[in-house]
Amino acid sequence: MLSRGLVTLFAFACGAAVANVYFSQPLLVTIGHDLAMSPALVGSVVTLTHVGYGLGLFFLVPLGDMTDRRRLVVAQLLLLVGALAVVASAPTAAVLLAGMAATGLLAVVTQTLVAFAASLAPAAERGRVVGLVTSGVVIGILLARTASGLLADLAGWRSVYLASASLTALLALILSRMLPRHGGTPPTPLRYGQLLRSTVTLFAREPLLRLRALLGLLIFAAFSTLWSSVALPLSEAPYSMSHSAIGMLGLVGVVGALAAGAAGRLNDRGLSRRTTGIALALLAASWLPLAFARSSLWSLFLGVVLLDLAVQAVHVTNQTLIHALRPDAGSRLIGGYMVFYSIGSAVGALAATSLYAAAGWGAVCALGAGFSCAGLGVWAVTRQGAAPSRPRVGWG
Repeated sequence: MLSRGLVTLFAFACGAAVANVYFSQPLLVTIGHDLAMSPALVGSVVTLTHVGYGLGLFFLVPLGDMTDRRRLVVAQLLLLVGALAVVASAPTAAVLLAGMAATGLLAVVTQTLVAFAASLAPAAERGRVVGLVTSGVVIGILLARTASGLLADLAGWRSVYLASASLTALLALILSRMLPRHGGTPPTPLRYGQLLRSTVTLFAREPLLRLRALLGLLIFAAFSTLWSSVALPLSEAPYSMSHSAIGMLGLVGVVGALAAGAAGRLNDRGLSRRTTGIALALLAASWLPLAFARSSLWSLFLGVVLLDLAVQAVHVTNQTLIHALRPDAGSRLIGGYMVFYSIGSAVGALAATSLYAAAGWGAVCALGAGFSCAGLGVWAVTRQGAAPSRPRVGWG
């Protein structure tokens, strides 16, 4: 049984690692001025970081099924320290972009840790453990912008990456001593090429994985629709908020993210299907108060809490269910699923920012509601489908 202290360490490490993917977003203008980058080149900072993360999900996370996960985690963290140091000391735009791509690639240690925690948890408590660890991931995502904005205001944008490199090095030392030497499942005998091919094969063989990956894509498209564009109306009249003030909105989102643990416990009680349906309905409903965000901050706060609560409830349920399909392939299942998360996040971000420029905040809310209702529709159709191949897992 995992101790609460070790689960908390997993959650903190996950949040600290994934935050590196999002630190740059409030710093782009400052970085561009410092390194004399054109607006188009500055925009590629975020793109390359996410491309690196997507590649890491497919090429690095599955390694957790064939190697010692403790050593893999520590090695990735130490390499991440190096990538962050490159970013912090980058003298030119080319060096910065290379460092950002490497940072995204290595930040997938987050998902290696999620799979590691799930493999160590007893089956009856896996939902609770995944929920707590996932809360750390989402809190890291939400607070990354807040932390980087505040630290950059105090000591410059490079200090953000220096501080993160120091924290990552400390975590590597702590985790090397605290993580179990043996995971919950034995390593697979597959070679690396076979391992990657088997990730694709799992999607062909497991309908539940395909279904949950599709739901993951849709909920994170909705999540990204909000969080990639909400700064735009807040920076305009009547609010005209500063970057630091806008970053504080992440604190509101944390309230919803903390519900991830409760969703995991419901899944452990066999209520994954009901939890998914209720959460998707809340996700669709969250866009109603969000639509009034330009005239009421309270409506915005309510919508943010509902949206983050709903997304995390579905996300935790997804990860718990798919890991139970094949615990011996936990890293491949989580990594493959998270590729769809990345696709959804990218689609939501690109569509939302473009739509805001063309048609305003109301159109963005309609887009988010569309993604959310599509997810609810998928759940409604598939919940009455064929019986699962593993009765203990269920369709969710």
